[in-house]
Amino acid sequence: MAATEVVPVTCITLVWSPAARQCIEKTLSLPAQCTVSDVMAKLSGMADLVLPADVVWAVWGRKVAQDHLLQTGDRLEALRALTVEPKAARRLRFASQGAKNQSAGLFATRRSGAKAGY
Repeated sequence: MAATEVVPVTCITLVWSPAARQCIEKTLSLPAQCTVSDVMAKLSGMADLVLPADVVWAVWGRKVAQDHLLQTGDRLEALRALTVEPKAARRLRFASQGAKNQSAGLFATRRSGAKAGY
């Protein structure tokens, strides 16, 4: 009887958001000792998942290089570039919503000429 050889496998979750309020999540089984560049090579053959060239990779929210070694259970995230600076978006959102009650809250009294939200 020939013994069957067990090949170690790394299972990761790939997460990608192509646009606002959209999320694609795929579970991938890869050979052990695989890196982010190995995942990129595997993704190039998948027609249903197209990533831009300037994508930045992160594992559980922390940026990683393409030679980062992946482990089982890792959540590999493909990060797209920001379209709006977060501070500017917050300022615009606050200015459009405004305070519901001008006499209460953190922004009840404002300096004259101050920006909304500050």
